[in-house]
Amino acid sequence: MFTQYGPVARKVMDALLDKYADEGIATIESDAVLRVQPFTHMGSASELVNSFGGRAQYLGALQALERALYAPGSAGG
Repeated sequence: MFTQYGPVARKVMDALLDKYADEGIATIESDAVLRVQPFTHMGSASELVNSFGGRAQYLGALQALERALYAPGSAGG
């Protein structure tokens, strides 16, 4: 799933998965998530969102991640 994104966006998605595992879905859905560790070491929130091509693409990637997590037969579902 992550292969369609550039290296920064893949790191963001990987970190979002870690956050999800540690803190649950509400944490990764929050706009504030990109303003805490480990994201702050990757760049500003706007830089991270732009690594996906913009806010709409970031939100689309987040929705795709959530669908994958909750898909029947997945580790999250």
